[in-house]
Amino acid sequence: MARIAFIGLGNMGGGMAANLAKAGHDVRAFDLSAEALARAKAAGCLPADSAAAACEDAEAVVTMLPAGRHVESVYDESVLDAAPRAAILIDCSTIPVATARAVADRAAAKGFTMVDAPVSGGIAAANAGSLTFMVGGSAEGFSRAEPFLEVMGKAVIHAGSPGAGQAAKICNNMLLGATMVATCESFALAEKLGLDLQTYYDIASQASGQSWSMTSYCPVPGVGPETPADRDYQGGFAAALMLKDLRLAMDAAAGTAADTPMGARAAELYQRFVDEGNAATDFSGIIRMLKGQSTV
Repeated sequence: MARIAFIGLGNMGGGMAANLAKAGHDVRAFDLSAEALARAKAAGCLPADSAAAACEDAEAVVTMLPAGRHVESVYDESVLDAAPRAAILIDCSTIPVATARAVADRAAAKGFTMVDAPVSGGIAAANAGSLTFMVGGSAEGFSRAEPFLEVMGKAVIHAGSPGAGQAAKICNNMLLGATMVATCESFALAEKLGLDLQTYYDIASQASGQSWSMTSYCPVPGVGPETPADRDYQGGFAAALMLKDLRLAMDAAAGTAADTPMGARAAELYQRFVDEGNAATDFSGIIRMLKGQSTV
C-alpha cells in the first residue's frame, strides 16, 4: 500500500479520500476545514497540519479543490516544494484547461509527473467509489495514476495530453447541463398536456428522447430511481457547480471560436436559477423555475 497525500476534503474529496483509506492506503489528509479533517480522520485518514506536511514522503498526491486559483496556490506554495520528485501528482479538480496545462508545465519543470483527472458522478459516486475519471497527461503519468484512481472510480479513461481531462469534463458537463434543461422542459410540457408523469417517463425512458438526465437522474419526485428530486432537490450536484462548469465551457468556446448556442442558453438559465437563491440546490431543481414555481 502507498502513502498518499490528499488535499481538499469537501463534498467530493472527503468520500474519495475515505475510499483510498478503506483500500488500505496510508492517507495523509489536509483541508482548511477542521470539520472536514475530523470526518477524514473518522474515515481512516491521518489529518495533516498543512498541505506541505501531507505531501512529505508521499508516493502520490491527490488534490480536489474548488477552482483553478486554489490549485495553482496549493501546487506553487506547497506541493511542488514539499512532495518527493518520485510522487505522481493527480489533480481531480475541475479547472480551466489552460490552468491545468500551466500547472502541469510547472510540475514537469521541477521533475514531477502530473495528470489532470477531473471526475463525473457526483457526491454519491464519490462516496461509493464509482466515479468516472477523465485523465489528461502522458502515457506514463496515466499508468502511474490509474491504480489510485481505480480505487475511487468505476471507469478511468485516458483522454489525451495534459489538459485533455479538463477538456473532456467541461464538454461532458455542458452536454449534461443542456440535457437536464431539456428533460425538465419535457416533463413540464407533459404535465401541461395532461400526461401522467410516470407514464410519460415509462415512454420517454424507452424512446428516442432517453438520456442520463431522464433515466438516472429524473428531475421529477416519485418517478424513476431515487434522485435528489425525491429529497426536495437537496444533495447531489449543486446548481452553483453546474454553473461553474458551464462558465468554463463558455470560456473555452470563446477561446476556440466554437459555436455552442445550447450550452450558452443553459448557462444563462442556470445563472438565473442561482441568482434566485438556488446555489446549493441540486441542478435538477431548475424544473421548478421552468414551471414558474417558487424556488426558494
